[in-house]
Amino acid sequence: MISPKQRINILILFLCSYSIHSDTAAQHDTAVHCRPDQASSLLRLKASFIGTNLLPSWRAGSDCCHWEGVTCDMASGRVISLDLSELNLISNRLDPALFNLTSLRNLSLAYNDFLGAALPASGFAQLTNMIHLNFSYSSFSGQIPIGIGSLKKLVTLDFSRNYGLYFVKPSFQTVMANLSNLRELHLDDVNILSSRSSWSVILADNTPQLEILSLSQCGISGSIHSSFSRLRSLKIIDLSVNSELNGKVPEFFAELSSLSILDISGNSFEGQFPTKIFQLKSLRTLDLSMNTDLSINLPEFLDGNNLETLSLTWTNLPYHTPSSFANLKSLKSLAISTTGTSKELLPSLIGELPSLKELEMWGSEWSLEKPVLSWVGNLKQLTDLTLGSYDFSQSTPSWIGNLTSLATLEMWGCNLSTSIPHQIGNLANLTSLMFEDCDLFGQKIPSWIGNFTKLRDLWIENCCLSGPIPSTIGNLTQLEYLIIRSNDQLNGKIPQLLFTLPGLECVDVRANQLSGSLEDIPSPLTSSLSSIDLSYNQLSGLIPKSFFQLTNLNYLNLGSNKFIGSVELSSVWKLKNLDFLSLSNNLISLIDDEGETVSPSLPNIRYLHLASCKLTKIPGTLRYLDAISDLDLSSNQITGAIPRWIWENRTYQLNSLDLSHNMFTTVEQSPSLVNIAYLTYLDLSFNRLQGIIPIPVTTSSEIALDYSNNHFSSIVPNFGIYLENASYINFSNNKLSGNVPSSICNASKAIIMDISGNNYSGSVPACLTGSVNLSVLKLRDNQFHGVLPNNSREGCNLQSIDVNGNQIEGKLPRSLSYCQDLELLDAGNNQIVDSFPFWLGKLPNLRVLVLRSNKINGTIRGLKSGYQNSDYFTRMQIIDLASNHLSGNIHSEWFEHLQSMMNLTDDKQILEYSTKARIKALYQDNTTITYKGNTLTFTKILTTFKAIDLSDNSFGGPIPKSIGKLASLHGLNLSHNAFTGQIPSQLNTLTQMESLDLSWNKLSGEIPLELTSLTSLASLNLSYNNLTGRIPQGNQFGSFSSSSFEGNANLCGKPLSKQCDTPGSTSRNASATSETSSFWQDRLGVILLFFFSGLGFTVGFILAVWFQSFFHIERWTHKH
Repeated sequence: MISPKQRINILILFLCSYSIHSDTAAQHDTAVHCRPDQASSLLRLKASFIGTNLLPSWRAGSDCCHWEGVTCDMASGRVISLDLSELNLISNRLDPALFNLTSLRNLSLAYNDFLGAALPASGFAQLTNMIHLNFSYSSFSGQIPIGIGSLKKLVTLDFSRNYGLYFVKPSFQTVMANLSNLRELHLDDVNILSSRSSWSVILADNTPQLEILSLSQCGISGSIHSSFSRLRSLKIIDLSVNSELNGKVPEFFAELSSLSILDISGNSFEGQFPTKIFQLKSLRTLDLSMNTDLSINLPEFLDGNNLETLSLTWTNLPYHTPSSFANLKSLKSLAISTTGTSKELLPSLIGELPSLKELEMWGSEWSLEKPVLSWVGNLKQLTDLTLGSYDFSQSTPSWIGNLTSLATLEMWGCNLSTSIPHQIGNLANLTSLMFEDCDLFGQKIPSWIGNFTKLRDLWIENCCLSGPIPSTIGNLTQLEYLIIRSNDQLNGKIPQLLFTLPGLECVDVRANQLSGSLEDIPSPLTSSLSSIDLSYNQLSGLIPKSFFQLTNLNYLNLGSNKFIGSVELSSVWKLKNLDFLSLSNNLISLIDDEGETVSPSLPNIRYLHLASCKLTKIPGTLRYLDAISDLDLSSNQITGAIPRWIWENRTYQLNSLDLSHNMFTTVEQSPSLVNIAYLTYLDLSFNRLQGIIPIPVTTSSEIALDYSNNHFSSIVPNFGIYLENASYINFSNNKLSGNVPSSICNASKAIIMDISGNNYSGSVPACLTGSVNLSVLKLRDNQFHGVLPNNSREGCNLQSIDVNGNQIEGKLPRSLSYCQDLELLDAGNNQIVDSFPFWLGKLPNLRVLVLRSNKINGTIRGLKSGYQNSDYFTRMQIIDLASNHLSGNIHSEWFEHLQSMMNLTDDKQILEYSTKARIKALYQDNTTITYKGNTLTFTKILTTFKAIDLSDNSFGGPIPKSIGKLASLHGLNLSHNAFTGQIPSQLNTLTQMESLDLSWNKLSGEIPLELTSLTSLASLNLSYNNLTGRIPQGNQFGSFSSSSFEGNANLCGKPLSKQCDTPGSTSRNASATSETSSFWQDRLGVILLFFFSGLGFTVGFILAVWFQSFFHIERWTHKH
């Protein structure tokens, strides 16, 4: 029987058990799930991302509080934290559904790709509970929204490394005005346009609790205001790489007692650096590097200094280094320039730093320093060594082999032309080895490279290496990144063992001379490969099918080789992680084997380059590759219409589109305007397009447009308002007519404007010649008339003006004297009535002057007072004044100022135009001169080419002997004038002369025997003068035909049929060996004058000619 006591105990136990069960059940019944509206908003956000199999846990009908990256408030079921960082998400917009999550406190979209999309102008103000906001590394662009300034609870704000973001309207001041709780601000690479010089005041006034400030590469300028000293809580300050940030480094930095990191590198600070900052006990990292005007006196360092990282490269260090430098017992990383420092003390002082693991040393940035660095070999504890700008050609740094603990060795810009120290091969612990911009000319990659069994990174770039990549590279079983690029003599095959390395992730061997096929590459390859770049080599054979089986492949660039065979596009689409693909400029044929069939799963490819792939139609699958931002289908044989979906499906992501050099005839539905929000590059040139030019409507800060060489006949009249940010505009060689629309003046940021080769008429728009941004203005081969506007002004940036082949009248505008950068002026084939423009001679950069076939009159006299002692046409290399009305004697003084034509030491460089525009290498300008009766079109003018054409005028008197001083002259045409007297014997000094035409003058006397010394002479025309005597023989004279001498009744001897009757009465034969080869030939190829490349334009002559046997040219023909 159960006792009463036991019953009570059982009852209590039952009640307790029931109570516990009831509480648990109650809790279960009241557990808060994700609110439906929150889940709906998150699903809308998910739908905005491009691709499949994204965020798999985000499923309709499931509890969003358990989804990846989502945290809910347990009381309300509202989302309070959303962390989608580093998920490789891609989208062309930030979906507004995000702003329905009004309880968000933490939001991170960092390390995703929003394809340059703009942040929504409205919506952020609804997130009033936001504390931590991180959009770093997410590829947003445009204005920072004003709503950010409404987030008064913000503690952390990070927009860093979004290279297109900026503060304009609203300004930096407006956004920061209410963020008084901010403790961390990261805006690296965000452009603070509106408050460049006032940023420090704005932060001091509005963010009193700031602890971490990172404004690297923000475009801030001026000096740091004294009010910045109020930010006493600062622990980290990074103001690096703001080149216009200047003045003195504030003394009050030494009063920031919590400061642990100070980075002001890459700026323009000057004066004396406050030595007290070195003594801050909290300071762990100090980077003052690349402030070339900043003077640093190292203090007496006390025991207990806590500095761990110190960088002083490219500053003004004193010769004296205090012995107390050895007290930096905590120093782990040191970067210094040895130029100017005490080389005697450095070995002993650095040798006494017990914690030093990383050492970076640089010599002079102006000339390679020949160092004595053998003492570094005693620093056995070093794990990282970087050496830059040293000349080791006479003392190989074999001491590096003593540093057996080294894990990282980097050498930048060093001369190692003697040999790569073989002792490096003994560094068994190396995990990273880099040589960049080093002079290793003619050396081979040593076979001992295979000794580094722990090596993970191998980087050799632009080091002039030759020979093959050694097969021992296959021994590097730990290798992850192999970069051996831009060594233009590196040849041979790619070792097949390279692709068998189990951990290899990246292979980059672009821009070498590697050859052979890849057919021996094993299949399948290591699955870890994510990046392969074999571009710009001489590789041949079939593209290995195993490349298209690499499931992790993200980047594949096989462009500009000699691969052959067929590639099925369906094999490409199987690479689900592919982001970049280039098969351009090979000998392959792409097969669109899927047609209109859509693969169930396509890669999120963004960069697709299929130029010169023998395509005859646009692959159908491209329609469904929504993430493409850069598409190149140029140089194929695609016909028909350009489909609308090319841009309609990618309104917000398309950045670059190149359809040039195809056979397109129309644009579907012939739109006059197309909406492509972030387009920066459009090339439709060299097609057969007709009708109206499609103008993009874009918000990009810069765009380049090329519609040249088509059959376009019209353009929307107000096109200019859509091209306000266009830096490059090319409408040349179309069928545009009438007056140039006045809206062209809205394109005020254009740097290159080419509307040549159309049927435009009327006057030249004054806004073009008056622009301060234009560098190249090309209006040639139209029907412009009237006078050129005389409105160039101070600040003129014009470097090239070409109005050849119009009906321009009047005088050359004197305001061109403001265009101090002008290199080319071509106003030939017009109706200009003017005297010779002596005033152009004072333009310091003028190299090419073409005024042929006008009505230029008067004389080329001696220089006026005020010109004689100044530079005058000193850089001129081409002067073409042919077919004008010039007369009188040419003053000898005039030729004596043509300094460039006297100089024989010019390197064979290309004339280069500078530009701030980021424009692709698409622009080719041209100009013409008459050479041997052919219209010769020039591209790429080498600075060595010099020519003068004064033919078909009425010049008289003797040929000035001073022409003989123009030692680098290649061509001289004085034909069809009335020159008298003898041919100057001084012409024999023109050793570079290739073509000389003195025909149709009144020259007399004998042909100077000295002319036979002109062994480069390929074309000679002395016909139709009054020359007498025997024609000299020898050297090039033996190759000239009778036409070179006809019309001189008293000349005799070969090659004329008339024999000389009186022995010995004429010139002696030259005894030199006959040389019949010539630089020129009869059929002259096309040569262009301007080549626009990447970050700049270039002007230069590369004469592309069709060579004939004996390369013979008889003469320059002339205009009768």
